[in-house]
Amino acid sequence: MKHEMLRGCGTALVTPFRETGEVDERALRSLVDWQIEQGIDFLVPAGSTGETATLSVEEHERVVAITVDQAAGRVPVVGGAGSNNTAEAIELSLRIASTGVTHLMHVSPPYNRPQQRGLIEHFTAVADAAPCPVVLYNVPGRTGSNIAAATTLALAAHPNIVGTKEAAGSCDQVAEIARGRPPGFALLSGDDSMTVPFMALGADGVISVVSNAIPRAMAELVGAMSCGDLQRARSLHYRLADWMRVAFVESNPVPVKAALGMMGRIHPRVRLPLAPLAETHHETVAAAVRAAEGT
Repeated sequence: MKHEMLRGCGTALVTPFRETGEVDERALRSLVDWQIEQGIDFLVPAGSTGETATLSVEEHERVVAITVDQAAGRVPVVGGAGSNNTAEAIELSLRIASTGVTHLMHVSPPYNRPQQRGLIEHFTAVADAAPCPVVLYNVPGRTGSNIAAATTLALAAHPNIVGTKEAAGSCDQVAEIARGRPPGFALLSGDDSMTVPFMALGADGVISVVSNAIPRAMAELVGAMSCGDLQRARSLHYRLADWMRVAFVESNPVPVKAALGMMGRIHPRVRLPLAPLAETHHETVAAAVRAAEGT
């Protein structure tokens, strides 16, 4: 199956909600346009940053469909479709694929903590059924289990598994994947602060949280690493470092939604069980974003 290899800076999009709680389609469309105008290379709606855990299946599909429609082919769209139930993951993949996404992203099943052989069987079943290319997502801090490098490399042999988002925070693991992966298999950082070291080891870019609020700066950092300008990438990393830290001062996406709210781009509402950003963190978030923007 032919596909466009994912590389560069992708944004793990937040899902804007109205003050009354419904998905804010207008704000989402505006956010998609702004991200693309600012130089983001691809978009990832309905991941953990998109609060998928509290979206209904209908809302989940609609958020992805809106993103695809508004992107209008300008950048790839990687729709989140993961589940800890393999049958549901396949069913959701078929629904999300129908929106016209270029790729599907599948997180390692959370809570079940499958064995490595279980992960191989799960992702193989999903990839066999999925009508578009699959990107793995390894985030042990949320799922409770790690996709070992050897497991990722075994799955990379599947013709419909075309990349991985690595958020285990391990340079050793990233190096092993980078060294052993087949041509065309994308390796993307899932941690903003690890983008520079991961790309130095061979990763192709990042799926970023902080770029929701500072898309141009994060795209510039990734672009500098892509063309081997380590000095500029390092300088940008230092400028963005406070925001990369502060964006996780409370559970993602609470701080980044608060930042976007301060910028007037969305209402900062999150859905329970997440609560709004504590008042004590508001100025910290605002200052970190200002510094990242260089203002």
